[in-house]
Amino acid sequence: MTGAILVTGAGGCIGAWVVARLAREGAGVVAFDLTDDRRRLRLALDDRAVAAVSWIKGDVTDVAALEAAIAAHGVEAIIHLAALQIPFCKADPLAGARVNVVGQTAVFEAARRASLLHVVYASSVAALGIKDPAAHPTTLYGVFKRADEGIAHVYWQDWQVPSIGLRPHTVYGPGRDQGLTSAPTKAMVAAVAGVPFTIPFSGPLAFQFVDEVAEAFVRCARADVAGAHVHDLQGEATDVEAIVAAIRRHRPDAKLAIDGPSLPVPAAFDDRALRRLVGDWGAVPLEEGVGRAMTAFADLVARGLVTP
Repeated sequence: MTGAILVTGAGGCIGAWVVARLAREGAGVVAFDLTDDRRRLRLALDDRAVAAVSWIKGDVTDVAALEAAIAAHGVEAIIHLAALQIPFCKADPLAGARVNVVGQTAVFEAARRASLLHVVYASSVAALGIKDPAAHPTTLYGVFKRADEGIAHVYWQDWQVPSIGLRPHTVYGPGRDQGLTSAPTKAMVAAVAGVPFTIPFSGPLAFQFVDEVAEAFVRCARADVAGAHVHDLQGEATDVEAIVAAIRRHRPDAKLAIDGPSLPVPAAFDDRALRRLVGDWGAVPLEEGVGRAMTAFADLVARGLVTP
């Protein structure tokens, strides 16, 4: 694949790291986001590299805008990450449905019209039932993401638009400042800044360093596949207590607490089938990922780019 990759939701956490990874490689990348807010991208790239990224302000539900971006930049693949997360979907269900469901449909329709053969999108573990993956999701966000997987299935069934959907779990690292499971990352920032922080949930989770997640999305975007695939991202299955312990190994004086029940999402996955499909990528163990994140946050907090 020699053409550019269009990244929707480029201003978000995973989006910023995907754009940064592609930019560092010298690959053609086009950022597409509702705003021109590049603050998360600046956590992963220097100012000169940020300024060099082609950035389009556009609404992901606007098929014409997506088509125009694809045509103008010679786009051959889409990594679709634009979404509203759990608290925002609950606060404004109509906006959540518009961005997460209408936006998914618009992206696939633009891909169909442009005959693109590489479409990757973010689903979520929230699309799964807690004990039975086939059971109903427990949040509107999860319902919308389950619908997104169905949209991808139908676009392959009816128009042969191939796709891979990835279900990240608890992503952590620079830029992860929104969403229910951003609390462990906020705890890292608080520890570096020397301020107290309470993580409002406990129990088992699968933690995934943001750059590893970005690498998985990029690898999927470059894979030649047929069908509508959906895969979990494994991460490291552990618990909230373990990540707090890892933070304290770097900052023994961290003023952190855990106060809340476990989250209503499954925590153990197997992504070996995905790795067989698109090729392997480097897993980042929790200890290494927390170390990289804490080192980055020490620099970012000192420079005033991140605040607790």
